[in-house]
Amino acid sequence: MRSRFTAFAVSEPDYLLASWHPSTRPASLELDESILWQRLDILRTSGGPFDDVARVAFAAHYRSLPGAPEHQRVKGVQREDSRFVREGGRWFYVDGEPIAPPR
Repeated sequence: MRSRFTAFAVSEPDYLLASWHPSTRPASLELDESILWQRLDILRTSGGPFDDVARVAFAAHYRSLPGAPEHQRVKGVQREDSRFVREGGRWFYVDGEPIAPPR
């Protein structure tokens, strides 16, 4: 999960596609270059080093790049419960469900 967040942060769509399970992987991926991914908080996990399935719930914090025009500025948190599978010794992202923000 952390490596995928880093790939978003440094704009590496090839890594994201390579770490996406073939059954759910899109043909291509365009990243929003106007977003700065700032921080990843792991909220909970299930599965471990000897399992072949795992879940990671996370909150990824983002904002607009510095200097963005005021009408284009954004700031927020993407919350997701992601599913991963291990095949051939490698972990792959399968899919995820949005998590509602805490109250």
